[in-house]
Amino acid sequence: MMVLMHDGIAIAIAIGRVNWPFSGSLRAGQRAAAVMSLVQSARMNGHDPYAYLKDVLTRLPTHRASRVPQLLASCER
Repeated sequence: MMVLMHDGIAIAIAIGRVNWPFSGSLRAGQRAAAVMSLVQSARMNGHDPYAYLKDVLTRLPTHRASRVPQLLASCER
């Protein structure tokens, strides 16, 4: 998603829709969709997507499976 300013109004433009069928394989497309969902979820919850993903991917290897919901963007930190 790219945001443009027009007359002081932020306009969100979806980019890449034409390219998604050419992601390489079905699994690659599913992975891309999962990452885009995480990025958009972080944005909608007021987080910087880069900082959020960096934090989650750093903590994930040592995080208990039963506590994974704590890593969601909607949780307070």
